[in-house]
Amino acid sequence: MNIIRFCKNWTLPIAMASGVLLYVVYVNIPALAPTKPFVARAVDIIQPLLIFTMLFLAFCKISLHDLRPCRWHLWLLLIQGGSFSLMALLLILLPHFPARILVEGAMLCMICPTATASAVVTRKLGGDAGHITTYIILANLLTSFLVPLLLPLVHPQPGVSFASAFTLTLGKVFPLLLCPFVAAILLRYLCPKLHARVAEYQDLSFYLWAVALTIAIAVTAKSVAHSDVSFWYQAGLAVISLVCCALQFIFGKRIGRVYGDSITAGQALGQKNTALAIWMGYTFFTPVTSLAAGFYSVWHNVVNSYQLYRKRKEEASSASE
Repeated sequence: MNIIRFCKNWTLPIAMASGVLLYVVYVNIPALAPTKPFVARAVDIIQPLLIFTMLFLAFCKISLHDLRPCRWHLWLLLIQGGSFSLMALLLILLPHFPARILVEGAMLCMICPTATASAVVTRKLGGDAGHITTYIILANLLTSFLVPLLLPLVHPQPGVSFASAFTLTLGKVFPLLLCPFVAAILLRYLCPKLHARVAEYQDLSFYLWAVALTIAIAVTAKSVAHSDVSFWYQAGLAVISLVCCALQFIFGKRIGRVYGDSITAGQALGQKNTALAIWMGYTFFTPVTSLAAGFYSVWHNVVNSYQLYRKRKEEASSASE
């Protein structure tokens, strides 16, 4: 029982360590080399299924009446959109800027929308899942418009037109965001008894997220291991992503505190959909830039692990009083 309790309390750091270990063990077993194409294809299928199921369970706890924009949503959108646009303008005006790769990494970390799994952690921390779900929709809308609008000007690539970039971004973001939400709403009104049963399994979504995190960290480890950039560039991207992560959690919490919603606003601005960010890095920038998103996935989950640890201590302290 102690082992089970330990695993439950330290799900996130265990998942992160397991992801790195999984990649290291896999690549060092020659007999598994022929399975690489199959594994890559399996990951492409499993990750969306995990995210869909996790979101569906989370959305089953949400009522349409909870999906209302609030004032801090606007401030967070201004921070994300404004910082991304200013950095884009810098690179458009100065295309040979010396630290261009680091600026592009910061752009990726700032414009990346809120993680679709953030509602799970927000609920665990005692935040408002309805408010953060609303912000997920708003942040994805912002990203869907700003990325196709500015990135082709910042980092033009042959064969990527405005229309195709816009379509690719929408196609990546919206299916995983809208389909679980629509399914949860339909289940609520068409089969209310089944909906009530499904809504009881909220902890399952948390552990599904842990599995998805393990896979994401393994993919990130692969990106770092196969990158041809120097150590110093990788270290620079790691530092930039760490700074972006810290600033977004700090600003999100401070803005949210003004409106009595510190936990939710902090998660909304700080916890990112890094899988989408990595895709944007490969699609619109270069594989090097996508490393910033890979490092960000580590930093924001370290923050989440610490926050969940503090929450458990507070609950244990309250229970003992």
